[in-house]
Amino acid sequence: MEEIGPEFFERHPVDCARDLIGAVFRWHGCAGRIVETEAYTAENDEAAHPFFRPSSRRFIAEHPVGTAYVYLNYGVHWLFNVLVKGPEMAGFVLFRALEPLEGLEWMMERRGGGVPRSLCSGPGKLTKALGIDGAAHGMDFLGRPETGISAGRTGAVAEGVRIGISRSTDLPWRFHERGNPHVSR
Repeated sequence: MEEIGPEFFERHPVDCARDLIGAVFRWHGCAGRIVETEAYTAENDEAAHPFFRPSSRRFIAEHPVGTAYVYLNYGVHWLFNVLVKGPEMAGFVLFRALEPLEGLEWMMERRGGGVPRSLCSGPGKLTKALGIDGAAHGMDFLGRPETGISAGRTGAVAEGVRIGISRSTDLPWRFHERGNPHVSR
């Protein structure tokens, strides 16, 4: 499969979020097809970190496209995002769900068992299953032997409103593979 490099992330976050559906995300012996994402923009998006976190705006300014942006959500779950900087807009793509392909035994061990369908069916489940935590924040992970994203295949892509936010709730920037049982909801 063709490796996705930083140039993929040199465009609008919404386009990246949609086009990542079906790609394969690799992380230290585990891999899964990306089946659900959400886009967040640096401007005019009250749900995005850059709207209310100066540290997030600095992160965008100081890091190259394709860098991992990982944060602890509500003090409970680590969430994995990729930095995107297009000519007209910067922001992040949140990885919401994967269809597990490799390393299922490690994913199950980290998640305390379960069935493949529920191992990575949410952004917090995904990071726990893959062993991603705050140490990955700021990491250049693309194209490395143990980490990266490869182009993949996908079915029909559906879009809708983002989940778990209370601001900018009307933006249809959540994308998922229609009918895939690994999607969060």
